[in-house]
Amino acid sequence: MAGDEIYAAMTKSIVEGEDEDAARLAQEALSKGLDPMEAISRGFVQGINEVGRAFGCNEIFLPDLVRAGVAMKAAMKVLEPEIAKRGKTRASAGIVVLGTVKGDIHEIGKNLVATMLSANGFTVHDLGVDVAPEAFVARAKEVKADVIGISALLTTTMPGQAKVVALLKEANLQARVKVIVGGAPVTREWVAEIGADGFSEDAMGAVEVTRALMAAASKGAPAAVGTPAPASAR
Repeated sequence: MAGDEIYAAMTKSIVEGEDEDAARLAQEALSKGLDPMEAISRGFVQGINEVGRAFGCNEIFLPDLVRAGVAMKAAMKVLEPEIAKRGKTRASAGIVVLGTVKGDIHEIGKNLVATMLSANGFTVHDLGVDVAPEAFVARAKEVKADVIGISALLTTTMPGQAKVVALLKEANLQARVKVIVGGAPVTREWVAEIGADGFSEDAMGAVEVTRALMAAASKGAPAAVGTPAPASAR
């Protein structure tokens, strides 16, 4: 299989959520001497971005997105050790600390956002679920995060998102560390109320908002809240 053909096959493996094919193609790329970084950017990332776009347009459904995420992880499991072995590192688009807020154990949406961000070049520190507000801020300090992403699927846990923003203010970090929030009950009004910097209702939108925040920060411009995804993507 030639270079362009294998990249197309990689993209297809992610779109179709075939984790065994994705891992096999990643291994095939290495055996053919292809650059693992090229395999990620020209093959697998193209697939995950297509899946994110299709999900945002209601062309596919949540199980399809989950399968694509599993396939992406299978490919990265093969490629990342080879990248490290060659002494290379992927250029980071930014550092993100991610988690579901304390009292909430929903993780599917958060996991998809983590996969999408990682696939698009962000360094992601996933704290998991039931994360205390103080833990978000502590990890952000530790890893010098650019963005904190906080998921809340329950209205009763949403105040935890506000607490993270308040703690960043107390630590004089709000100007440097941006906050994006997500979850079914999150609205533009809630983002404005708590002083967060952005939100999205789907994984691809989270990537776009995070990119916009990073671009605005690099230019010293005010951050925009971002555009929500269609209601059906919640």
